[in-house]
Amino acid sequence: MSILKSGKPIGIACDHAGYELKQYLLEVFKQKKIEVVDFGTNSTESVDYSDYAHPLAEAVERGEVYPGIAICGSGNGINIALNKHQEIRAGLCWSVEIARLVRLHNDANVLVMPGRFISKEEGMFIVDTFLNTDFEGGRHQCRIDKIPVKQQ
Repeated sequence: MSILKSGKPIGIACDHAGYELKQYLLEVFKQKKIEVVDFGTNSTESVDYSDYAHPLAEAVERGEVYPGIAICGSGNGINIALNKHQEIRAGLCWSVEIARLVRLHNDANVLVMPGRFISKEEGMFIVDTFLNTDFEGGRHQCRIDKIPVKQQ
């Protein structure tokens, strides 16, 4: 499914280190009239990324938002928390090419970025690429089908 044609709002979450990039993205989305659900945080005051990752992941899993965007300092912490959810395929992207490949080959449903290591402009280029790249399917679908851990 094409991300831009899903008809659902984009979900976005961050910790304190991702707050400034998140606010920048929210302003761009507002200008482009793209609907967004903001899961927080709402300041640069120190918080725990998991408190924002889990509600975002749950909303993606329920189909309330698609895709998700998450930001923390290195991107690693929030990415780890998101990927604990069985239906989440969160990909940490620090370049446009990685964002293209995480959609094309991995059908990622959450884009994760390292707020302390990319500029706001780089972040927007990464988001644009992620949102405008469709999943290739084919041989990649079989690989994705093997990701969830089967319950005994």
